[in-house]
Amino acid sequence: MEYQPGPGRNNLFVPGPVNVPEQVLRAMNRNNEDYRSPAMPILAKSVLEDVKRIFKTTSATSFIIPTTGTGAWESALTNTLSPRDKILTFRLGQFSLLWIDQMQRLNFDVDVVDVDWGAGVDLSVLREKLLADPYHQIKAVCVVHNETATGVTNDLSGIRNVLDRCRHPALFLVDGVSSIGALDFRMDEWGVDVALTGSQKALSLPTGLGIICAGPKALEASKTAKSLRVFFDWNDYLKFYKMGTYWPYTPSSQLLYGLRASMDMIFEEGLDNVIARHQRCGHATRLAVEAWGLKNCTQKPEWFSDTVTAVLVPSHMDSSQVVKHAWKKYNLSLGLGLNKVAGKVFRIGHLGHLNELQLLGALAGVEMVLKDLGYPIQLGSGVGAASAYLMQSTPLIKSRL
Repeated sequence: MEYQPGPGRNNLFVPGPVNVPEQVLRAMNRNNEDYRSPAMPILAKSVLEDVKRIFKTTSATSFIIPTTGTGAWESALTNTLSPRDKILTFRLGQFSLLWIDQMQRLNFDVDVVDVDWGAGVDLSVLREKLLADPYHQIKAVCVVHNETATGVTNDLSGIRNVLDRCRHPALFLVDGVSSIGALDFRMDEWGVDVALTGSQKALSLPTGLGIICAGPKALEASKTAKSLRVFFDWNDYLKFYKMGTYWPYTPSSQLLYGLRASMDMIFEEGLDNVIARHQRCGHATRLAVEAWGLKNCTQKPEWFSDTVTAVLVPSHMDSSQVVKHAWKKYNLSLGLGLNKVAGKVFRIGHLGHLNELQLLGALAGVEMVLKDLGYPIQLGSGVGAASAYLMQSTPLIKSRL
């Protein structure tokens, strides 16, 4: 059966892929071109340099690979580690689980710390693990910054502080797929050795670019890492950087033009303003959930995510029905519960190029869905709570002052 689009636009409030703004669509609406022409190096140099501003790094080298976040994971691991190297990591949701599966299949020795889904990295456990490793067998600590399945944001600054206090030399590798460009992320300040994201999240592009920043320590490690790699080999990129041609294979030129437009929009708004906008939307969503009488999957406020909220439904409800009904009746796309929280949570994504009124429309839709499914909700309760907060916290649009 082929589903036809409903009237109006789909209200896309999954935690990625996200809405693509018109400016980005227009920038990508171009024919193929000769990527060996003099024009492409100019574009390549500008995006490779400016993407580092999104990661807040001046010391790292950036790589933009036509892949997804999964490919960026593989690039980070295989360029810095050798088979049987020991990795310490935390399994606290679906995406940390998938990254761990990749680590194991790539033949690394993975020490997995299981965490309740809804909790973040326990810094005391991290400290114990590092202190129990006096011979520095642990070569990398890998952490998902923002676990999309549960709406948990981990404390990267705290993790770096533990590494430093333990005087442990392990590389610090971070999945920032649903955080970089939306949440506070400071690669240099927090001593992150490799950070990565995907184009379809906060950058508001179609899926297809894996974006990686590798610090000096990671680049040094790549010189001796023995993991097999071809397509993801940083050394091939570095050779082409020196030649001024930038890609060792055909790049995705339309996505690169889209990335240029996306970053221009972010810099025009101001990266810190973008982060503050996500903070407002995250807090407004949590106020709505509270007003509905429902609970956040995330167990402590210190772990609340400003890009996605996982909402626990009552035990008698199936959260997948919330998602299905929202799509069928209101053309509203919400995130399903995944794996351990399947049927227990639905997820409201609030990241990328969206504003406060768009969010309020989604919250109104959720209220109608819950009412339709028999949950005793007062229509307008969550929207009212969110609106009252947003009225007081939303600034004037920067370009219209």
